[in-house]
Amino acid sequence: MKQPEKNTSETLFLLRRFREFMVGSGARYLGSILSVVVTVLTSFLTPLLIAGAVDAVTDTLNGAGGKPVNLPAFLAGWFDARGGSEYLARHIWIVAALLIAVSLLGGLFQYLRGKWSAEASESIAERMRQRLYSHLLDLNYDYHVKAETGDLIQRCTTDVETVRRFLASQVIEIFRTVIMVVLALSLMSSIHMPLTLISLILIPPLFGLAFWFFHWVQKLFLEADEADGKLSAMLQESLTGVRVVRAFGRQRYESDRFTVCADAVHDKSVRISRVMAVYWSGSDMLSMAQTGLTLLFGIYFATRGEITTGNVLTFVSYISMLIWPIRQLGRILQDLGKSIVAMRRIYEILDTPAEADTPGAGPAPLYADIEFRNVGFGYDSRHLILQDVSFTVKAGQTVAILGATGSGKSTMMNLLQRLYDVKSGEILIGGRDIRTIEKKYLRSRVGYVLQEPFLYSRSIRDNLAITREDATPEELDHVAQVTHSDGFIRQFKEGYDTLVGERGVTLSGGQKQRIAIARTHRAIREALVEGRSKGGRVPPTFIISHRLTTLADADLILVLEDGRIAQQGTHEQLIRVDGLYQRVYRIQAALEDELNREVG
Repeated sequence: MKQPEKNTSETLFLLRRFREFMVGSGARYLGSILSVVVTVLTSFLTPLLIAGAVDAVTDTLNGAGGKPVNLPAFLAGWFDARGGSEYLARHIWIVAALLIAVSLLGGLFQYLRGKWSAEASESIAERMRQRLYSHLLDLNYDYHVKAETGDLIQRCTTDVETVRRFLASQVIEIFRTVIMVVLALSLMSSIHMPLTLISLILIPPLFGLAFWFFHWVQKLFLEADEADGKLSAMLQESLTGVRVVRAFGRQRYESDRFTVCADAVHDKSVRISRVMAVYWSGSDMLSMAQTGLTLLFGIYFATRGEITTGNVLTFVSYISMLIWPIRQLGRILQDLGKSIVAMRRIYEILDTPAEADTPGAGPAPLYADIEFRNVGFGYDSRHLILQDVSFTVKAGQTVAILGATGSGKSTMMNLLQRLYDVKSGEILIGGRDIRTIEKKYLRSRVGYVLQEPFLYSRSIRDNLAITREDATPEELDHVAQVTHSDGFIRQFKEGYDTLVGERGVTLSGGQKQRIAIARTHRAIREALVEGRSKGGRVPPTFIISHRLTTLADADLILVLEDGRIAQQGTHEQLIRVDGLYQRVYRIQAALEDELNREVG
């Protein structure tokens, strides 16, 4: 557990940094604070009015009706000029009217306080969400590979909401508590100093208990938040792959994993609840003891004539009003602890450096030869995925890649898109090092169909236009026809406006694949077909597959083994040479022959 001093300094540092999100909301917060001042003044005025009325009636009944009224100075002069306590006792309705007016005024500013603080906190939360989402989109590909989606979602939603709730209520409560303490001490000490000191005797222990609770509960909140994040990540992962889970009968295994995560969240929450129970029960005991002491000694001083009955009521009211916000300080600090944990998790994302381009990188012609020259790469320094990979692909050629899982096929494509940069060697496009080509420019011009196509939960038309928002309906129809998607799309009742569902679950695997290819058509198909028909230069095409019938027509076939190019050549050349390609060819040919015999 961190030392309190370090914890406090980190908290102050985070709060200072958080001011960047407060820009534009200061006026509303200032209005909320001024509204709090008014509501506190009205709340303290109410006991004074009641005390004055009680003393006036008591004095009149005791035959001392001509005494000055026990009211604030701005009211006392007016009543004293008209007969003092006796006049007030005979016109008690005036006090009732004042109480109603004070209540209405307090209610109005209580409303303004809530309105302005809510508007300010919502604006801040909106800026936080936008900043987080924009920053996440700019982070390195490697960050998203390693990060848990459920945890990122929780940071952008639950953690932001935790901060918003604190800003909407508890920040203003801090100001309210400070104002109430200062005002109560001033008013109480002006009435009777000894009783004031007695009324405050248990306040320091109450403060101490609140700060102990704050330092202790911060660590627990961090543990609970992290456990909740793991639960969200596990749940998101399981629900995303629920079809795989059911297909392989892994429901019990996934259920057990969920139980472990849920039990961890339960245990952390129970620990927090126990600490909270200790705090609230302890603060309740101190609060009731303090109120009892004030009442007991107030009666004692009243019997000695040192204080009036109305003032005793005023002290009891003020102590009750004062103890409540001090007691609530524990809740304020509790929510502050949650918010500090949430801000720490938010800033862990914001402090992660965004993806940077190579200084001086810019656009470059991509309709050119591609050369891998002694390329080496590993996702960590201890294990290389690619080792000394060298080959050249001429513009317009089709390159096929064959290799076992983990041999480096997808890694080569990731390097070609600069999702990662090579560790050694270089990749050249038209003789230019790929690291001098701007990443955004490169990726926007490389058509890439993933092994598992991803579709957004939008219409088919929106998915087709994902890489070109300005595409016309005629262009979308054309690419759908070329990829043989138009036929099944028009069979749907809504046609191109059909919603495909989350991750395209309403479509078959083949339909998703065709739509994924169709939406990259403009980047690859059009460049290849039209370029070749016109005799122009077109970029190379890379194909990764385990089916040799798919690879057979390629101009160049690369066979990867353990991160190295074990063989390269055409289909006709490789089937005549002993190696992985020939073995795979024989196996697939034998399977096809057996299948043909069974069908025949």
